[in-house]
Amino acid sequence: MELALASAIGILTAAGVYLLLRARSFDVILGLTLLSYATNLLIFAGGGLVAGKPPVLREGVAATLANHTDPLPQALVLTAIVIAFAMTAVTVVLAIRSRGDNDSDHVDGIKAERQFLASEQRRHDEARDAAKGDEAEPHA
Repeated sequence: MELALASAIGILTAAGVYLLLRARSFDVILGLTLLSYATNLLIFAGGGLVAGKPPVLREGVAATLANHTDPLPQALVLTAIVIAFAMTAVTVVLAIRSRGDNDSDHVDGIKAERQFLASEQRRHDEARDAAKGDEAEPHA
């Protein structure tokens, strides 16, 4: 179970960082959301995975961790979920406003998007020309 949880945390973190480095505001928002999910899982893992034990003390049962699970990670994750939701709502509003002001969802605005698209078009044209040049040469 620990290997699966560690793998899930690693995959969510890697995907979140990758999306944060993209140049579109929606990708950045999605990356932040994935990172918040990874953080929530990390908090749960740090608190220890215990199944089938209540986090609330009961009469007649000794108040030890052998009979109960630690409620602190659950409380921290609930708080983190609320904070992540608020952060996502604020970044969505900022992205919508930026899209309205700049006529683009590129993080750096319309000028940067045009430069990016021009450089990508040059790169594709060069690759296409190189591929045509390879086809024209006879192979021995």
